[in-house]
Amino acid sequence: MMSSREPAPAVLPPETEAALERAGDSASRHEALFSARAANIKQSAVRDVFDISVRPGLVSLAGGSPYLKSLPLEDLGRTAQRILAERGLEALQYGGGQGMDELRALVCEVMAAEGITGAEPEDVVITTGSQSAQDVAAKVFCDPGDVVLCEDPTYVGALNTFEAYQVDVVPVAMDDAGLIPEELERTLGELEAAGRTVKLLYTIPSFNNPSGITLTADRRQRVVEICRAHGILVLEDNPYGMLRFDGEPLQPLRAGNPDDVIYLGSFSKIFAPGVRLGWALVPRHLYRRFYLACEAVVLCPSPLTQLLVISYLTEYDWRGHLERMRGLYRERRDAMLRSLAAEFPDGVGWTEPDGGFFVWVTLPEGIDTYPLLRRAIDAGVVFIPGAAFTPSDDPSSKLRLAFSAVSPEEIEEGIRRLAPILRAAISELGT
Repeated sequence: MMSSREPAPAVLPPETEAALERAGDSASRHEALFSARAANIKQSAVRDVFDISVRPGLVSLAGGSPYLKSLPLEDLGRTAQRILAERGLEALQYGGGQGMDELRALVCEVMAAEGITGAEPEDVVITTGSQSAQDVAAKVFCDPGDVVLCEDPTYVGALNTFEAYQVDVVPVAMDDAGLIPEELERTLGELEAAGRTVKLLYTIPSFNNPSGITLTADRRQRVVEICRAHGILVLEDNPYGMLRFDGEPLQPLRAGNPDDVIYLGSFSKIFAPGVRLGWALVPRHLYRRFYLACEAVVLCPSPLTQLLVISYLTEYDWRGHLERMRGLYRERRDAMLRSLAAEFPDGVGWTEPDGGFFVWVTLPEGIDTYPLLRRAIDAGVVFIPGAAFTPSDDPSSKLRLAFSAVSPEEIEEGIRRLAPILRAAISELGT
């Protein structure tokens, strides 16, 4: 592929010129066929950087990928072989749109380990990762022009999903204790006074992606009560909740609020993202429309990967593996925090997460971290600029670093490479 810095050849081969002409004609003929919604579908900034980060020699502190090398891959391979040999007709056939009964019952056990007790399998929908559940929630509840509230910052995939449905995403401020209830109440009051229709609060209360911040226990119920008082639903996305490094997981918002919270879970972080399975625990009075919308998108979640996850949860020590992974992620978090303290210049701050995959770095106001990404790539390290995680189009002085998928040694080297880029940016700001 030609680099953007290389000049185009003066003369193109005739077949290339003909192909370009045909493409131009087709584009002009079909442009009017796009829906208004299609203009809001954007390439994820995380995906852009992910494609770059696989280059040899780069240290990627960008992707929030779980560490999979400690999984018993040979044993899992034999399990998959047995599933195909013994249950192949079921594994490779269409399945039910809600997901397998056995897996939905096991999901309730997984949620109970985190503090959601009393959930019933008939209220669970197995989804193609939690991303598809976000899409379904937007489709089921939101009309164009409706408002979805979110934390500031928040998950870029959710922003892209909501914006694709022509929804206005309005951020609510956070501090070190998570979403600020008073800011939530103030924002809701302003929107209602302006005649806006607010449908959902989308929140990642435990180890927020990208900030790593956790909503404190004393704020959790207050946030749900504010939403209930204003007649909106809470969409709780909790892929990292069981990855708290010390102590028990904080009780999810859904735990005591079965009628007001749609809870999204995922096997991507507690098992493997390649199985592409998550789930939604839906209030019973909302379940049927939510489930039917899921079925309309994927028809049915993969029976093959459902059977693999069932086997993992019933035949393997998944809790022991998760405990080992918490220790590994804790070690990598500590390595990143040590490196930041040793290498980063004065004027730069960062969060200190209690779990999850991410550290959120704040540079002095006036620095845009997007242009710094190119310099960082040239220096051999990759991060995600902060502007990707907010609905605002304004430049951001923030950036996200991920520690989950890289060794402590790679983390130290990546921070060492990144530090001069930040020092130069601060120096340029001063001049």
